[in-house]
Amino acid sequence: MTHITLIEAQQHLPEIIAKLTPGETIQIFQDDRPIARLIMETPTTRKPRKPGSAIGTFTIVSDDNEHLQDFSDYMPLLTSSIGF
Repeated sequence: MTHITLIEAQQHLPEIIAKLTPGETIQIFQDDRPIARLIMETPTTRKPRKPGSAIGTFTIVSDDNEHLQDFSDYMPLLTSSIGF
């Protein structure tokens, strides 16, 4: 574990973070007492998204305006355009 002073951390924080490797810890000291730790998080591995991977998982019905009747009090401009 690396040890640095609070003043060093304040002056060089972006550089310190950039040099950290996943799982590495830096302990920050003030007046010879530990006050904080910086720990580089391990990046999550995520599979890249593939176009079309959600095909068949849901259906969008574009001509269904009946469900909007319940909201006619809240959407007066929309109700006139759908003929309620």
